[in-house]
Amino acid sequence: MKAYLDLCQRLVDQGTWVENERTGKRCLTVINADLEYDVGGNAFPLITTRKSYWKAAIAELLGYLRGYSSAAEFRAIGCNTWNANANDNQAWLANPARKGEDDMGRVYGVQGRAWQGPDGTSLDQLRKIVDNLSRGVDDRGEIMTFYNPGEFHLGCLRPCMHTHTFSLLGDSLHLTSYQRSCDVPLGLNFNQIQVFTLLALVAQVTGHKAGKAYHKIVNAHIYEDQLELMKEVQLKREPYPSPKLTINPDIKSLDDLETWVTLDDFEVEGYRHHEAIAYPFSV
Repeated sequence: MKAYLDLCQRLVDQGTWVENERTGKRCLTVINADLEYDVGGNAFPLITTRKSYWKAAIAELLGYLRGYSSAAEFRAIGCNTWNANANDNQAWLANPARKGEDDMGRVYGVQGRAWQGPDGTSLDQLRKIVDNLSRGVDDRGEIMTFYNPGEFHLGCLRPCMHTHTFSLLGDSLHLTSYQRSCDVPLGLNFNQIQVFTLLALVAQVTGHKAGKAYHKIVNAHIYEDQLELMKEVQLKREPYPSPKLTINPDIKSLDDLETWVTLDDFEVEGYRHHEAIAYPFSV
C-alpha cells in the first residue's frame, strides 16, 4: 500500500499534463514507476483505501492464460472488463478485422498462447515457459509477451501490461512484468493482482517456491476526471494491512488452468477496506 500511495501522491505533486488522443482527455503523467510484491510471503497487493474487486482481476488473468479472444468468454468466467473495448470502441467497430459482437481480435492472451510466426506456424509462449520451468530450466528467455506490433491492427487494444519474464534462482521463481501505460486509479490494482497471482500460479504448477514479483511501469497517469476523487478521497484515507491469497493446491498443471479452474479456487483472507470509489473509466 505504501508504494501504491507514494505513486499516487507523486502523480498529484509531480505529474505533467498530457493530452490523450484516444480518449480526448488530459492525464497527469509521470514516467517510470517500480513496484515490488512479496509473493513468497503472501502479502497480497489488494488496495485497502478503497474496495477493490479482486475476483474480476483474477478472472481476466485466467482468460489471458487460456488465450481468450471474445468478451463473451471473459464474461462467462466472471470478468466484464472487455465489454467496452470489444463493443464500444469506435475505431475497432469500424475495423474490417473485427469478426462481430464481443470479438476482441488478436490481443493479450491470443498472442501469449498462439503467436503467429512468419511461416504461419503458431507459437505457444506460455507452454514453453511452463515446460522449461517444470524441468528446472531457465534459459534467460522465459518470456511471455503480448506485444506484437505487426498485429496491432488485428485487435481492439494494444496491450498495456505487455511482457512477463520469469527467472529461476535455485528453487525460487521470480517474475518481472513490464507495463507501457497505466491508469493508476482504476487499472493499477487489477495489474498488481494479476502480476502477483501470475507468479503464484506459475510457481505452483511448475513445482517451485514463489519469490518476488517486480512490476515496472513506463507511463503512469491519472485522467483529469479522476483527479479530485484521488486527492480529496482516496489519498486522505488510512490503509489497512495486506490480506492473503489462498490458491487451491489441487491446481498442479497448465492443463488444470486451461480446463476446470474457476474463481472458487481462489480465496482472499483478511481483506479490510474503505468504501468503493466510482472512478470514471475511459475507453
